[in-house]
Amino acid sequence: MCGIVGILGLHEVAPTLVEALRRLEYRGYDSAGIATLNDGRLDRRRAVGKLVNLSDLLVHEPLAGKAGIGHTRWATHGAPTLSNTHPHRAGPVAVVHNGIIENYRELRADLAAKGIAHETDTDTETVALLTRYHLEQGLSPVDAARRTLERLEGAYALLFLFDGEPDLMIAARKGSPLAVGHGAGEMFVGSDAIALAPMTDRVTYLEEGDIAVVTRDSLTITDADGAVVERPVKTIRLSNARIDKAGHKHFMAKEVAEQPAVIGDALGHYLSADGRDVVLPGTTLDFNRIERLTMVACGTAYYACLTAKYWFEQLAGLPVDVDIASEFRYREPPITPGTAALFVSQSGETADTLAALRYCRDKADTILSVVNVDESSIARESDLALPILAGPEIGVASTKGFTCQLTVLLLLAIKAAQVRGTMDEEAVADLLSHLRGLPAAISQALEMDEALQQAARHLSEHDHALFLGRGLMFPMALEGALKLKEISYIHAEAYASGELKHGPIALIDKKMPVVIMAPRDALFDKTVSNMQEVMARGGKVMLITDRAGAAVADEGTWHLLVMPEVDPVLTPLLYAIPAQLLAYHTAVAKGTDVDQPRNLAKSVTVE
Repeated sequence: MCGIVGILGLHEVAPTLVEALRRLEYRGYDSAGIATLNDGRLDRRRAVGKLVNLSDLLVHEPLAGKAGIGHTRWATHGAPTLSNTHPHRAGPVAVVHNGIIENYRELRADLAAKGIAHETDTDTETVALLTRYHLEQGLSPVDAARRTLERLEGAYALLFLFDGEPDLMIAARKGSPLAVGHGAGEMFVGSDAIALAPMTDRVTYLEEGDIAVVTRDSLTITDADGAVVERPVKTIRLSNARIDKAGHKHFMAKEVAEQPAVIGDALGHYLSADGRDVVLPGTTLDFNRIERLTMVACGTAYYACLTAKYWFEQLAGLPVDVDIASEFRYREPPITPGTAALFVSQSGETADTLAALRYCRDKADTILSVVNVDESSIARESDLALPILAGPEIGVASTKGFTCQLTVLLLLAIKAAQVRGTMDEEAVADLLSHLRGLPAAISQALEMDEALQQAARHLSEHDHALFLGRGLMFPMALEGALKLKEISYIHAEAYASGELKHGPIALIDKKMPVVIMAPRDALFDKTVSNMQEVMARGGKVMLITDRAGAAVADEGTWHLLVMPEVDPVLTPLLYAIPAQLLAYHTAVAKGTDVDQPRNLAKSVTVE
């Protein structure tokens, strides 16, 4: 979602603000701006579109000053226009904001009754206007900000800068993440530690309800009850904050290529020294006491949960419910005794998933999470947080984040099976042995790049596509369709292959590409029968299978993509690769923005 950065520095901050915002581009945005204090007076520059537009503007209209705030905006309230672009200013105060102020209409009406009119379509302007009003009533900047924050309802990360206050920023967090970076005579604020990494490796993460008064030499935090509190200073790993493309054309291509390495890192983190056991952090998780597992996530992470449902039920005999986070808490599902709730989120800040976690907080016996950011809200609010160790993922379309989620979920399912006695030690050791060989198999799959490029060029000439799969391949079909539509803008749908004759087969004609994922597993013959139904009606079949499957089912296919052979349990991790590369090369062929597709944001921190 939107990105925030603030600097109280020793040098000119405008170039550093823009560079920090560039590190937040991956979150998705449609406009950007900065405001600085020079000789005690606020000034700002804003531009619609990419950061290069803001950079060009600053060449012709530079901003001086050693204190400043910046923002990349993903439009919610109001179109991406210059007037709606942050920072918003009302007289002596400038504000940047992530989130949604839910009661902004009520606040706007109150301000209008006082003769204060709005000039933009945004909810954020209301924050600036209300703060200006409190300043005009004689309150100090700190008290004016506090009084404003008391009126706000919704989710927000906010940063305030004031005329005549070159050594003051005020930061507040409710729902959306915010971190304060510590320097030598300098202080920094960012919505993401990645933005702060070049400036400092010492970060304090604000917690829910915190308000921070920041100067160059001090940080004073009050909690939701107004009490002054100490939040720990953490050291971030700068090596994990690199965001270069490493010679690849796009971040997505780089992140696809990194998967053998990062999956290997995850395996190394969770496997015992002899590789025959799964070692989880802590000792509080007892799968013998868990009678049901509820899994909640959004988007690609939801498909990871659907895959893991097969693993937990088939390997460990543990019943699993899977829910989309945005539906879960509004359904108010009963949480029965013996239920563990597991939440999957790459960022660890996904608003719907975090809200679902809080719904389960006092209802489920155990709260588990699978996240990529150790210090995220979801991780901190879990009884046990399992890192996926994917490193920063910059491309909006999740690739290595997805396969690392799958890896950790599979390891957790294997551990559950071992504890519950549904797999003996030798069976566990055998499956883990196959899993340790997975990075090599993925490296082989990556060598299919040229064949996938050719298939993608043909696919890019169509406006629609279907994806089919059975069993563990059904969630992969869903993921493949999602990847294709989110970065190539081709309309794609996915179905369990057996559902084809219950409606979707009506879509099949000579113009319809159908991607079928079908390793030679126990359901292969049934999937091939469904494939024959497609071909009999002229559908253009792209079959993704292994050598054994290709030997008996290649006749009449439009494209045949042959994968390495792996244990059937591991096929989702492997078949995610062609799904990713097919979408990537189709998007490249169509000339779309691969890393920052239209209308999408990497981290969805609002409902």
